Amino acid sequence: MLNNFMDPAILFFLFGVGAGLVKSNLEIPAPISKFLSLYLLMALGLKGGFALAQSGLTLEVVKGLGAALLLAIIIPLAGYQVLKKLTGPFDAAAIAATYGSVSAVTFITSVQFLDGQQVSYSGHMSAAMAVMESPAILLAVFWVNSVRTQTATTSNGQVHSLRQTLHESLTDGAQLLLLGAMLVGILSGDQGKAMMAPFSVDLFKGMLAFFLLDMGLTTAKNFPNLKGQSPWLMAYATLGPLIHSGIALMVALALQLSLGDSFLLMVLAASASYIAVPAALKLAIPEASPTLYLGLSLGLTFPLNIILGIPFYFQIAQKYVA
Repeated sequence: MLNNFMDPAILFFLFGVGAGLVKSNLEIPAPISKFLSLYLLMALGLKGGFALAQSGLTLEVVKGLGAALLLAIIIPLAGYQVLKKLTGPFDAAAIAATYGSVSAVTFITSVQFLDGQQVSYSGHMSAAMAVMESPAILLAVFWVNSVRTQTATTSNGQVHSLRQTLHESLTDGAQLLLLGAMLVGILSGDQGKAMMAPFSVDLFKGMLAFFLLDMGLTTAKNFPNLKGQSPWLMAYATLGPLIHSGIALMVALALQLSLGDSFLLMVLAASASYIAVPAALKLAIPEASPTLYLGLSLGLTFPLNIILGIPFYFQIAQKYVA
């Protein structure tokens, strides 16, 4: 686990957190941060597409995507049942959606971790990440619409359309780029892989380190949002990901997934969205507090996963996956 702290990308994340805590004026301009995010998603999609071009549509692909969809439904369903006992229905739905979805940056960091460990994984796991993005949002909208119908009150007098939310989720730019890059990788195959290697392989580690520096600065800014939060919600943000990763491990063992795929499934289950889902929730559930669900995911769960969670999940996967 200590080796993870020596990874340059993780060190830059820690440096960013430290710079933010001492209130340094160091900052990454928003357009550059956006570019880095899009680059990482595009490179990840290409890697997955090239791998799928080599393997084709196999039983392993079907099992991996099926496991991802199952977890994307189970985790927010279970989370909502717990959270609505700890807070109001709107905040409960928003937090359940946030923790039922995934963090692309945590996944990308995990892929880089596996590369460093020289452990193989399947290219379709990038598609699994995309599969796990939207179900939690749709479930949250269904829950809050039920509450609004029962109380006959909404913030704007209308129940937010499930169809509208589905469209927003499926046409999200980041998700479209990931799937589009994956399609390009599948169609171009080995020839495309050789042509794009300087872009999708050689630059990847440096770009990830630069982006994690920015995420460290952003994380430090979100620490104040944790003040005054319910200790029960703080406990959920800390222990929930561990439970979610355990559920993912059981699913992976039942389906006999490989070590690399099992680990990535655990990471996806343990992660929480802080970009795509909060953006959708702001429109779909305006009654929920962004300070709450964003503060928990970005101020607590994200740094714990990046620093401690990734090596811990890998050790657990190594222990139980043959």
